[in-house]
Amino acid sequence: MFLSVFDIFKVGVGPSSSHTMGPMVAGGRFLDMLRASPFHPRHLRVRLYGSLAFTGKGHATDRATILGLAGFLPESYEAEKAEAVLAANRESLTLTPPGLGPLHFDPDHDLIFDYGHPLPGHANGMVIEARDAEGDVILRETFYSIGGGFVLTEAEHAAIDDKTLAAPSPVPYPFRKADEMLAMAQASGLTIAQMKRRNERRFRSEPEIEAGLARIWQVMNDCLTRGLETDGVLPGGLKVKRRAKAIHAALEAERGLNMVAPHTINDWISCYAMAVNEENAAGGQVVTAPTNGAAGVVPAVIRYWLDHVPGASGSQVGDFLLTAAAVGGIIKTNASISGAECGCQAEVGSAAAMAAAGLAAVLGGTPEQIENAAEIALEHHLGMTCDPVKGLVQVPCIERNGLGAIKAISAASLALRGDGTHFVPLDAAIETMRQTGRDMHEHYKETSLGGLAVNVPNC
Repeated sequence: MFLSVFDIFKVGVGPSSSHTMGPMVAGGRFLDMLRASPFHPRHLRVRLYGSLAFTGKGHATDRATILGLAGFLPESYEAEKAEAVLAANRESLTLTPPGLGPLHFDPDHDLIFDYGHPLPGHANGMVIEARDAEGDVILRETFYSIGGGFVLTEAEHAAIDDKTLAAPSPVPYPFRKADEMLAMAQASGLTIAQMKRRNERRFRSEPEIEAGLARIWQVMNDCLTRGLETDGVLPGGLKVKRRAKAIHAALEAERGLNMVAPHTINDWISCYAMAVNEENAAGGQVVTAPTNGAAGVVPAVIRYWLDHVPGASGSQVGDFLLTAAAVGGIIKTNASISGAECGCQAEVGSAAAMAAAGLAAVLGGTPEQIENAAEIALEHHLGMTCDPVKGLVQVPCIERNGLGAIKAISAASLALRGDGTHFVPLDAAIETMRQTGRDMHEHYKETSLGGLAVNVPNC
């Protein structure tokens, strides 16, 4: 199974890739099914299960579901148009997706949050159904939002097994695990980024790859910059104040002073990551890296490298992203990038591993040092729970991205001090994350039923 860099890094909308982008994508896929159906729909209904129910309102799942069924998609989302559609739906109780005509949809009755048992396939499950004028169900589909904006139908999810994952891939370097990646790098004499780029060429031309990578970084950096320029209070009821702008202004004022402590660089790194995740929490445009909840780690590390490391060059950002995506693909294939499935170790932990690998690559690391950097970063996030207060991607998520970026940089630095040999392989750390996520109580996997979510005031 080949995962493109453009699968790992997707342009979307906050605050959550699994809870916002996923339901929106599911709605769009259901509309396509309706358009291909010979029946005439008149009424839509959605039931949310598991984590989508428990933290759906805090993650804007209700809004995203309605907008998906109205024809919106994450990559082309326009905020003003979305608000107009939501307002019209509240007034008319109908949706008018392109090519289907008016469909009755009353959010108070047709969008059901089911707090009972989750669906068997994944913690993020939803069922969408369409009825005809007589009230008969003419189409019903179960979708699973499996993290990072990836969505599978029930049949697609059931079809994934070890045999499917092991099926031959059409790319020249079809590594599924880190040890395979290192063996292929040694045999070919290529870097991880070069192998990943050659794999991408199987599906896209070189100019298309370059343009796509440039767009990913442009959207990431624009998001980060907006976050550094915007203050105010984040939506959702917690009254969390944006902090990145004020921290950045203070850091700029300290530039050139002789008495600034060396550890202040950590404030720069945290500030960059927090800027991205404050934008994400506000519903802004972000890039999954590999998820929205962890979207600040990779761009923060890239911005740190470009702005603070001598010799850094923007021409190498593509190699950073390709290397990071190679590691992200291995993690997703063999474990998970979903907080609802494995806790925050799968989100910020995966992002830190990706960022550490990317940074080690552009700093001249060997494939073995890059794999070591990713392993160090992931190893020291193992067991991290997903416990968003009030179901919002704010506390502790925003600060957690800052600390994840700092860990990523430390991991890359430690790895580059060695020769790449180390005790724990990246594959072992990934398998440990999978097992830990499997054993973790559901209260600590994006349900807001445990951890900080129940031990601090919610309003």
